[in-house]
Amino acid sequence: MLFGKSIKPVRKAVFPVAGLGTRFLPATKVMPKEMLPLVDRPLIQHAVEEARDAGIEEFIFVTGRHKEMLEEHFDFQPELAEKLEAVGKKDLLDKMRTAEMPEGSIFLTRQPKALGLGHAIWCAKKLVGDEPFAIMLPDDVVQAPKGCLAQMVEQYNKVGGNLVAVMDVPREDTSKYGILDIKADHGKLVEIKGLVEKPKPENAPSTLSIIGRYILQPEVFAHLDAFETGAGGEIQITDAMAKLIGKQAFHGFRYEGTRFDCGSRLGFIEATIAYGMKDPEIGPQIVNLVKKYGSH
Repeated sequence: MLFGKSIKPVRKAVFPVAGLGTRFLPATKVMPKEMLPLVDRPLIQHAVEEARDAGIEEFIFVTGRHKEMLEEHFDFQPELAEKLEAVGKKDLLDKMRTAEMPEGSIFLTRQPKALGLGHAIWCAKKLVGDEPFAIMLPDDVVQAPKGCLAQMVEQYNKVGGNLVAVMDVPREDTSKYGILDIKADHGKLVEIKGLVEKPKPENAPSTLSIIGRYILQPEVFAHLDAFETGAGGEIQITDAMAKLIGKQAFHGFRYEGTRFDCGSRLGFIEATIAYGMKDPEIGPQIVNLVKKYGSH
Protein backbone atom coordinates (compact mmCIF):
# COMPACT_ATOMS: atom_id res chain seq x y z
CA MET A 1 0.00 0.00 0.00
CA LEU A 2 1.01 3.62 -0.38
CA PHE A 3 2.06 3.81 3.28
CA GLY A 4 -1.38 4.63 4.64
CA LYS A 5 -2.79 6.37 1.55
CA SER A 6 -5.69 4.99 -0.46
CA ILE A 7 -4.87 3.53 -3.87
CA LYS A 8 -5.79 5.92 -6.67
CA PRO A 9 -6.72 4.33 -10.02
CA VAL A 10 -4.35 4.48 -12.99
CA ARG A 11 -6.11 6.46 -15.74
CA LYS A 12 -3.21 7.96 -17.69
CA ALA A 13 -0.34 6.48 -19.69
CA VAL A 14 2.75 8.21 -21.06
CA PHE A 15 4.28 7.03 -24.33
CA PRO A 16 7.82 8.37 -24.94
CA VAL A 17 7.99 8.49 -28.75
CA ALA A 18 10.58 11.20 -29.45
CA GLY A 19 13.43 8.83 -30.43
CA LEU A 20 15.06 8.94 -33.85
CA GLY A 21 15.05 5.20 -34.56
CA THR A 22 18.55 5.27 -36.00
CA ARG A 23 18.90 1.46 -35.84
CA PHE A 24 16.23 1.21 -38.55
CA LEU A 25 17.64 3.72 -41.03
CA PRO A 26 16.90 4.36 -43.83
CA ALA A 27 13.33 3.12 -43.10
CA THR A 28 13.00 5.69 -40.30
CA LYS A 29 14.50 8.61 -42.19
CA VAL A 30 11.01 10.14 -42.51
CA MET A 31 8.68 7.65 -40.79
CA PRO A 32 8.71 7.44 -36.97
CA LYS A 33 10.04 4.06 -35.78
CA GLU A 34 6.84 3.66 -33.73
CA MET A 35 4.95 3.46 -37.04
CA LEU A 36 6.87 0.40 -38.22
CA PRO A 37 4.22 -2.28 -38.82
CA LEU A 38 4.22 -5.37 -36.64
CA VAL A 39 2.12 -7.64 -38.88
CA ASP A 40 -1.02 -5.51 -39.49
CA ARG A 41 -0.64 -2.56 -37.12
CA PRO A 42 2.19 -0.21 -36.13
CA LEU A 43 4.14 -0.63 -32.89
CA ILE A 44 2.45 2.40 -31.33
CA GLN A 45 -1.00 0.89 -31.91
CA HIS A 46 0.02 -2.35 -30.17
CA ALA A 47 1.06 -0.24 -27.16
CA VAL A 48 -2.08 1.93 -27.19
CA GLU A 49 -4.36 -1.11 -27.45
CA GLU A 50 -2.57 -2.75 -24.52
CA ALA A 51 -3.07 0.43 -22.48
CA ARG A 52 -6.72 0.72 -23.52
CA ASP A 53 -7.38 -2.90 -22.49
CA ALA A 54 -5.85 -2.06 -19.08
CA GLY A 55 -8.42 0.67 -18.49
CA ILE A 56 -6.29 3.68 -19.50
CA GLU A 57 -8.44 6.69 -20.43
CA GLU A 58 -5.85 9.36 -21.33
CA PHE A 59 -2.93 8.71 -23.67
CA ILE A 60 0.00 11.15 -23.49
CA PHE A 61 2.53 11.11 -26.33
CA VAL A 62 5.92 12.72 -25.70
CA THR A 63 6.98 13.48 -29.25
CA GLY A 64 9.84 15.08 -31.15
CA ARG A 65 10.33 16.53 -34.61
CA HIS A 66 8.73 14.78 -37.61
CA LYS A 67 6.30 12.74 -35.49
CA GLU A 68 3.04 14.11 -36.92
CA MET A 69 2.23 10.72 -38.46
CA LEU A 70 1.66 9.28 -34.97
CA GLU A 71 -1.12 11.76 -34.28
CA GLU A 72 -2.63 11.30 -37.72
CA HIS A 73 -2.74 7.52 -37.33
CA PHE A 74 -5.21 7.72 -34.44
CA ASP A 75 -7.38 10.38 -36.07
CA PHE A 76 -10.66 9.77 -37.89
CA GLN A 77 -10.19 9.44 -41.68
CA PRO A 78 -13.63 10.16 -43.22
CA GLU A 79 -12.59 9.88 -46.89
CA LEU A 80 -11.03 6.43 -46.40
CA ALA A 81 -14.00 5.28 -44.31
CA GLU A 82 -16.47 6.40 -46.98
CA LYS A 83 -14.50 4.66 -49.74
CA LEU A 84 -14.27 1.37 -47.84
CA GLU A 85 -17.97 1.52 -47.00
CA ALA A 86 -18.92 2.28 -50.61
CA VAL A 87 -17.09 -0.82 -51.91
CA GLY A 88 -18.43 -3.06 -49.14
CA LYS A 89 -15.06 -3.63 -47.41
CA LYS A 90 -16.56 -3.85 -43.92
CA ASP A 91 -13.74 -6.06 -42.63
CA LEU A 92 -11.12 -3.46 -43.60
CA LEU A 93 -13.29 -0.66 -42.23
CA ASP A 94 -13.49 -2.45 -38.87
CA LYS A 95 -9.70 -2.89 -38.87
CA MET A 96 -9.16 0.79 -39.63
CA ARG A 97 -11.48 1.81 -36.80
CA THR A 98 -9.37 -0.06 -34.23
CA ALA A 99 -6.93 2.86 -34.55
CA GLU A 100 -9.52 5.57 -33.93
CA MET A 101 -9.50 7.12 -30.46
CA PRO A 102 -12.28 9.03 -28.66
CA GLU A 103 -12.13 12.82 -28.76
CA GLY A 104 -10.09 14.32 -25.95
CA SER A 105 -8.25 11.10 -25.08
CA ILE A 106 -4.90 11.77 -26.82
CA PHE A 107 -2.57 14.52 -25.61
CA LEU A 108 0.77 15.58 -27.05
CA THR A 109 3.79 17.31 -25.58
CA ARG A 110 7.26 17.81 -27.02
CA GLN A 111 10.69 16.74 -25.85
CA PRO A 112 12.79 19.44 -27.54
CA LYS A 113 16.14 17.79 -26.77
CA ALA A 114 17.09 14.11 -26.41
CA LEU A 115 18.19 14.25 -22.76
CA GLY A 116 17.12 10.74 -21.74
CA LEU A 117 14.03 8.77 -20.80
CA GLY A 118 13.72 10.55 -17.46
CA HIS A 119 13.58 13.90 -19.24
CA ALA A 120 10.98 12.59 -21.69
CA ILE A 121 8.76 11.55 -18.78
CA TRP A 122 9.33 14.92 -17.06
CA CYS A 123 8.00 16.64 -20.20
CA ALA A 124 4.60 15.03 -19.45
CA LYS A 125 4.49 16.38 -15.88
CA LYS A 126 1.71 18.93 -16.35
CA LEU A 127 -0.45 16.52 -18.33
CA VAL A 128 -0.07 13.77 -15.72
CA GLY A 129 -0.82 16.04 -12.79
CA ASP A 130 -1.15 14.71 -9.27
CA GLU A 131 -2.13 11.11 -9.95
CA PRO A 132 -0.47 7.75 -10.61
CA PHE A 133 0.36 6.98 -14.22
CA ALA A 134 1.68 4.25 -16.47
CA ILE A 135 4.69 4.49 -18.76
CA MET A 136 4.75 2.36 -21.90
CA LEU A 137 7.75 2.04 -24.19
CA PRO A 138 6.41 0.99 -27.61
CA ASP A 139 9.76 -0.67 -28.47
CA ASP A 140 8.97 -3.31 -25.83
CA VAL A 141 6.22 -5.56 -27.14
CA VAL A 142 4.81 -8.23 -24.82
CA GLN A 143 2.86 -11.10 -26.35
CA ALA A 144 0.52 -12.52 -23.74
CA PRO A 145 -3.07 -13.80 -23.42
CA LYS A 146 -3.70 -10.91 -21.03
CA GLY A 147 -1.88 -7.63 -21.71
CA CYS A 148 1.19 -6.89 -19.60
CA LEU A 149 -0.21 -3.56 -18.38
CA ALA A 150 -3.58 -5.13 -17.52
CA GLN A 151 -1.73 -7.69 -15.40
CA MET A 152 0.17 -4.87 -13.70
CA VAL A 153 -2.93 -2.77 -13.02
CA GLU A 154 -4.58 -5.80 -11.43
CA GLN A 155 -1.58 -6.22 -9.13
CA TYR A 156 -1.27 -2.47 -8.48
CA ASN A 157 -4.89 -2.34 -7.31
CA LYS A 158 -3.87 -4.75 -4.54
CA VAL A 159 -0.54 -3.27 -3.40
CA GLY A 160 -0.50 0.37 -4.62
CA GLY A 161 2.74 2.32 -4.72
CA ASN A 162 5.12 1.90 -7.63
CA LEU A 163 5.29 -1.17 -9.85
CA VAL A 164 7.69 -2.08 -12.65
CA ALA A 165 7.51 -5.07 -14.99
CA VAL A 166 10.61 -7.25 -14.68
CA MET A 167 12.27 -10.21 -16.37
CA ASP A 168 15.44 -12.21 -15.79
CA VAL A 169 18.26 -11.45 -18.24
CA PRO A 170 21.66 -13.12 -18.77
CA ARG A 171 24.22 -11.62 -16.38
CA GLU A 172 26.37 -10.47 -19.32
CA ASP A 173 23.44 -8.25 -20.44
CA THR A 174 22.88 -6.32 -17.20
CA SER A 175 24.69 -3.29 -18.61
CA LYS A 176 21.77 -2.79 -21.03
CA TYR A 177 19.04 -2.47 -18.40
CA GLY A 178 17.87 -1.03 -15.10
CA ILE A 179 18.53 -3.80 -12.56
CA LEU A 180 16.76 -4.54 -9.27
CA ASP A 181 18.43 -4.81 -5.88
CA ILE A 182 16.03 -7.25 -4.23
CA LYS A 183 14.78 -6.98 -0.66
CA ALA A 184 12.43 -9.98 -0.76
CA ASP A 185 11.30 -12.29 -3.57
CA HIS A 186 7.69 -13.51 -3.38
CA GLY A 187 7.55 -15.08 -6.84
CA LYS A 188 5.42 -12.84 -9.05
CA LEU A 189 5.98 -9.89 -6.74
CA VAL A 190 9.44 -8.69 -5.71
CA GLU A 191 10.10 -6.12 -2.98
CA ILE A 192 12.80 -3.67 -4.12
CA LYS A 193 15.44 -2.07 -1.92
CA GLY A 194 17.37 -0.42 -4.75
CA LEU A 195 17.66 0.18 -8.50
CA VAL A 196 20.85 0.41 -10.53
CA GLU A 197 20.91 1.76 -14.09
CA LYS A 198 22.97 -0.35 -16.54
CA PRO A 199 25.47 -1.89 -14.08
CA LYS A 200 28.46 -3.90 -15.28
CA PRO A 201 27.82 -7.66 -14.89
CA GLU A 202 30.28 -7.94 -11.99
CA ASN A 203 28.53 -5.10 -10.14
CA ALA A 204 24.90 -6.05 -10.83
CA PRO A 205 22.96 -6.79 -7.60
CA SER A 206 20.74 -9.28 -9.48
CA THR A 207 19.79 -10.27 -13.03
CA LEU A 208 16.21 -9.04 -12.67
CA SER A 209 15.71 -6.30 -15.25
CA ILE A 210 13.06 -3.62 -15.73
CA ILE A 211 11.30 -3.70 -19.11
CA GLY A 212 9.29 -0.90 -20.70
CA ARG A 213 6.20 -1.03 -18.47
CA TYR A 214 5.90 1.08 -15.30
CA ILE A 215 3.21 2.30 -12.92
CA LEU A 216 4.55 5.26 -10.92
CA GLN A 217 3.30 7.76 -8.37
CA PRO A 218 3.45 11.47 -9.29
CA GLU A 219 6.07 12.11 -6.58
CA VAL A 220 8.66 10.84 -9.08
CA PHE A 221 8.44 14.25 -10.82
CA ALA A 222 9.89 15.99 -7.76
CA HIS A 223 13.10 14.02 -8.33
CA LEU A 224 13.06 14.47 -12.11
CA ASP A 225 12.80 18.25 -11.53
CA ALA A 226 16.45 18.26 -10.47
CA PHE A 227 17.58 17.27 -14.02
CA GLU A 228 20.36 15.12 -12.54
CA THR A 229 22.27 13.12 -15.14
CA GLY A 230 23.17 9.48 -14.65
CA ALA A 231 24.35 6.62 -16.87
CA GLY A 232 25.34 7.79 -20.36
CA GLY A 233 25.13 11.43 -19.27
CA GLU A 234 21.33 11.30 -19.58
CA ILE A 235 18.49 12.01 -17.16
CA GLN A 236 17.49 8.50 -16.13
CA ILE A 237 14.01 7.54 -14.90
CA THR A 238 15.65 4.72 -12.91
CA ASP A 239 17.59 7.21 -10.77
CA ALA A 240 14.42 9.18 -9.96
CA MET A 241 12.50 5.99 -9.15
CA ALA A 242 15.26 4.82 -6.81
CA LYS A 243 14.69 7.91 -4.64
CA LEU A 244 11.09 6.83 -3.97
CA ILE A 245 12.20 3.55 -2.39
CA GLY A 246 11.69 3.61 1.37
CA LYS A 247 9.20 6.48 1.03
CA GLN A 248 6.61 4.57 -0.97
CA ALA A 249 5.89 0.91 -1.67
CA PHE A 250 8.00 -0.29 -4.63
CA HIS A 251 7.69 -3.68 -6.31
CA GLY A 252 8.90 -5.54 -9.35
CA PHE A 253 6.28 -7.67 -11.10
CA ARG A 254 7.05 -10.85 -13.03
CA TYR A 255 4.47 -10.65 -15.82
CA GLU A 256 3.24 -13.57 -17.91
CA GLY A 257 4.16 -13.38 -21.57
CA THR A 258 7.05 -13.05 -24.00
CA ARG A 259 8.83 -9.72 -24.42
CA PHE A 260 10.34 -8.67 -27.74
CA ASP A 261 12.85 -5.84 -28.08
CA CYS A 262 11.46 -4.16 -31.18
CA GLY A 263 14.02 -1.38 -30.83
CA SER A 264 16.51 -3.78 -32.44
CA ARG A 265 16.23 -5.21 -35.94
CA LEU A 266 16.61 -8.80 -34.76
CA GLY A 267 14.00 -8.37 -32.01
CA PHE A 268 11.60 -6.73 -34.46
CA ILE A 269 11.96 -9.60 -36.94
CA GLU A 270 11.47 -12.15 -34.13
CA ALA A 271 8.31 -10.35 -32.99
CA THR A 272 7.02 -10.25 -36.58
CA ILE A 273 7.45 -14.02 -36.88
CA ALA A 274 5.86 -14.69 -33.46
CA TYR A 275 2.87 -12.43 -34.08
CA GLY A 276 2.55 -13.61 -37.68
CA MET A 277 2.36 -17.24 -36.59
CA LYS A 278 -0.59 -16.37 -34.31
CA ASP A 279 -2.43 -14.37 -36.96
CA PRO A 280 -5.74 -16.17 -37.70
CA GLU A 281 -5.58 -15.26 -41.38
CA ILE A 282 -1.97 -16.02 -42.33
CA GLY A 283 -0.63 -17.91 -39.29
CA PRO A 284 -0.43 -21.38 -40.93
CA GLN A 285 1.41 -19.98 -43.97
CA ILE A 286 3.90 -18.19 -41.70
CA VAL A 287 4.56 -21.48 -39.89
CA ASN A 288 5.24 -23.13 -43.26
CA LEU A 289 7.54 -20.28 -44.31
CA VAL A 290 9.54 -20.59 -41.10
CA LYS A 291 9.93 -24.32 -41.73
CA LYS A 292 10.87 -23.69 -45.34
CA TYR A 293 13.61 -21.16 -44.61
CA GLY A 294 14.68 -22.87 -41.42
CA SER A 295 15.69 -25.92 -43.42
CA HIS A 296 18.06 -23.95 -45.67
